[in-house]
Amino acid sequence: MSTEEKRNLLGPYIPEGSFFREVVQQLKLVYNLMLDGRVHPLTKLIPIASAAYLLFPLDILPDIAPVLGQLDDLAVVMMGLRFFLELAPAEVVHEHLKRLASGSQWSVTDNPAQPEKKPDGEVIEGSYRVEE
Repeated sequence: MSTEEKRNLLGPYIPEGSFFREVVQQLKLVYNLMLDGRVHPLTKLIPIASAAYLLFPLDILPDIAPVLGQLDDLAVVMMGLRFFLELAPAEVVHEHLKRLASGSQWSVTDNPAQPEKKPDGEVIEGSYRVEE
């Protein structure tokens, strides 16, 4: 898998083979950035505002024509996501993007890791101290 970052209409992505996988990767990127405390709260209002536009009863182009009415909605959401990805700290975006492309998942658990067991069933426990 290539870790070379590219850009499309939504913003940065790492190629994964198909257009839909890359769009899903970007949506996951937006979700992870929304949860990240290093992204400024005002920046997080951009995707919220673009999603609220979908629910807002007034449109730039009325939904009279079957396709044209939805194009303005799509354009506003795409521009909102693009601005959000551009205004989020670049190092945070790259960090999340590389993690998503590698397939690794970060997880925080309340339970500490289970102690390692030897094949004979004996539990090995220990502690360490760093000395300089």
